[in-house]
Amino acid sequence: MPDARSITQMHDETTRAWHEMQPEPAEPNNLSELILLQHRANFDLWHEEDKARDPAATDHQIAEVKHAIDRLNQLRNDLAERIDEHLLVEFHDTFDSHSEAPLHSETPGMMIDRLSILALKIFHTDEEAHRATATEAHRKRNRDRLALLLEQRSDLADALGALLRDAEDGRRRFKLYRQLKMYNDPELNPAVYGKKS
Repeated sequence: MPDARSITQMHDETTRAWHEMQPEPAEPNNLSELILLQHRANFDLWHEEDKARDPAATDHQIAEVKHAIDRLNQLRNDLAERIDEHLLVEFHDTFDSHSEAPLHSETPGMMIDRLSILALKIFHTDEEAHRATATEAHRKRNRDRLALLLEQRSDLADALGALLRDAEDGRRRFKLYRQLKMYNDPELNPAVYGKKS
């Protein structure tokens, strides 16, 4: 079973490393690698979103970025589901014997996704809090934001840890909630199927 604090540490370490070099993506073979791949999707998504806001970007570049954003959003959602599938296999016997346990509304995969995004916010806010070319007021504002982000992440990591312990002990359970995204499906998006002749 994953440890919430080790997940946040992994998020921080890989965020720093990926800003220095781009690793080759690999097919995940275990839960830690699934979590890492989900974080990579968020990392790439963050930087595509930056490109989308570049005032000098051409319409063609914006369109390419939009397609990349859609693909990465789908990937991160798929990976959250795969994380939950993995954990549901691990907790299967416990959930079967404790089917009356209260249902948690947010799954571990969703919470780990939120921790990943917080790690990226923390990294970039910390950069802004120390940016030499910024004003002291800017740096101060970002130091304040950083403290809030760190508190939010700590609270979320504690909540994830409690959920995993409760699930392991049969005190709480969760289900796999499929995201059922429609925008990438040519059979469900009217902007796509409406243009078919």
